[in-house]
Amino acid sequence: MQHRPLGRTGRDVSAIGLGTWQLGADWGSVSEADATAVLAASIERGVTLFDTADVYGDGRSESLIGGFLAQNPGHGITVATKLGRRLPQLAENYNAQNFRDWTDRSRRNLGVDTLDLVQLHCPPTEVIEDDATFAALDDLVADGAIAAYGVSVETCAQALAAIAHPGVTNVQIIFNPFRLKPLDEVLPAAAGAGVAVFARVPLASGLLSGRYTASTTFSADDHRTYNRQGAAFDRGETFSGVDYGVGLEAAAALAASLPEGVSLPAATLAWIASRPGVTTVIPGARNVAQAESNADAGALLDADTGTAIDLAAFDVAVHEVYDRLLREAIHPLW
Repeated sequence: MQHRPLGRTGRDVSAIGLGTWQLGADWGSVSEADATAVLAASIERGVTLFDTADVYGDGRSESLIGGFLAQNPGHGITVATKLGRRLPQLAENYNAQNFRDWTDRSRRNLGVDTLDLVQLHCPPTEVIEDDATFAALDDLVADGAIAAYGVSVETCAQALAAIAHPGVTNVQIIFNPFRLKPLDEVLPAAAGAGVAVFARVPLASGLLSGRYTASTTFSADDHRTYNRQGAAFDRGETFSGVDYGVGLEAAAALAASLPEGVSLPAATLAWIASRPGVTTVIPGARNVAQAESNADAGALLDADTGTAIDLAAFDVAVHEVYDRLLREAIHPLW
């Protein structure tokens, strides 16, 4: 597993991390035992970054991680959490007192005095553009409540606004073969500023797993059922905003471009992680098999393992499929 600098923090994190939304809510039920097994399997495979949020299961994801790490001292894991969605997404709710209250809650959930990394959780654009937002976060750093902060965003314009703030450690943005716009400006700008990039929703909510068909159904409490049109939150969070049928066609075309023995999700994760400017990719996992296969995709980045694929050839396929099926509908929106 490759490791890369986490911005200017002095920490390194694995090129493939673990997103833990699935361990909290909105993906169907995941038992505590299964969640713990996912965390353990990820560490075994070299993952050193867990990404969570205070609203994933109303703190369940944070608490599961905190309990697991307490039982595994010397784990070497960096935990990145998020705050800002415990109240309506109004600019006035992003204030110093709420930041402190939410941070204190996450510290209790995770069982730590200092949070490794706190990210604003897809706030309104005016919050990202307001210097007072980052002054409040600077105060939390000075107080020792958090070690570093970043911003999770919906749009490329928001990412560029976040990168412009000197204290920002990372930006987290949806980036995968169905969402290529970050390649245009965000990745170069982040690299130039020394800001880490976390690529989230890397498998387009599972569309890029290659396992789904037109007849696949999801449980009622799964966002892939109830948020396809953005009824609960930004629709770009579900299947990367791609129409389900079009996504199936695009995924099939990408899978057909790969050599025998290389899976679409492994190639996708390796391709994302290989793009200049990307620090880590944070796929989720609901079971051990998914956690292991996601982490193992990191081996495709290293020719010395004997399992590397031709990522340049896959890059050509990614752009061809995107331009033919997705660009017109997706590129202008985020």
